[in-house]
Amino acid sequence: MFRGSIVPIITPFKNGAVDYESLTKLINWQIENGSHGISVTGTTGEPTSLTFDERQQVIKVAKEAVNKRVPFVPGTGSTNHAETIELSKYAQSIGADAILVITPYYNRPSQQGLFLHFDAVAKSVDLPVILYNIPGRTAVNLEVDTVARLREANKNIIGVKESNKDFEHINRLIQKMGRDFLVYSGIELLCYPILAIGGAGYVSATGNLMPKEVAQLYNLVVANKWQEAQDLHYYMMTLNDAIFMEINPVPVKAALGMMGKISPEVRLPLSPLSDANREKLRKILVDYKLIGD
Repeated sequence: MFRGSIVPIITPFKNGAVDYESLTKLINWQIENGSHGISVTGTTGEPTSLTFDERQQVIKVAKEAVNKRVPFVPGTGSTNHAETIELSKYAQSIGADAILVITPYYNRPSQQGLFLHFDAVAKSVDLPVILYNIPGRTAVNLEVDTVARLREANKNIIGVKESNKDFEHINRLIQKMGRDFLVYSGIELLCYPILAIGGAGYVSATGNLMPKEVAQLYNLVVANKWQEAQDLHYYMMTLNDAIFMEINPVPVKAALGMMGKISPEVRLPLSPLSDANREKLRKILVDYKLIGD
């Protein structure tokens, strides 16, 4: 149920407010183009720029837009423990299929602190829980043994999103947990490699721009068409790099703006894409035929 391309949707803004109409249109476009699942209010969705009420509303509107067509997995994690539990319970109350819970950022908890945090979150809901390890943003790595302890204590912890460039870590995680445990790549360049070692799929920001191709990568692997999947992996690499020329999701929003999907607004402390990078991105989008010349 939770395999393939789960796209982390951006949170569109218009004149400073959340643009719920565009959010709904983006989700419909994603599903129409074959995305296997939808996530909101994760890193790409700028959750730290949203008020708690806005975050709840984004989850609610997204759930209604998905309308049971594909699995819906909102991000409910925060650096605040109580807020994480409250938002996770809210996601359950409105009918989410699972939740994605990031390791707390800024406060850099120990492995025991991470265990106690995730253990309490998992026990607060009846939903499947997918852990989210992104050491580049949180300054702490969720270690393999900690994941194993959490899974042993909570059968509703079904997987982990690894936004971790340490591919050895990911290999050892799958070896330890078994291939029934759902491990996703959150690193665009590792979406294809993770499938080769038994991963469940990926949560790729590139899916915001090329949902059909990003989903097709998984479909080709399932169909045992490895060479075609490899070719697609390398085809998308330039765009994968381009959307991180500045901090995510600034380039993705700029690209969607050029594509006419949204107003490319971000909230401070993020700032719009620089003029120089905007021109570089525009040329790449033209090359991919995502916009006209």
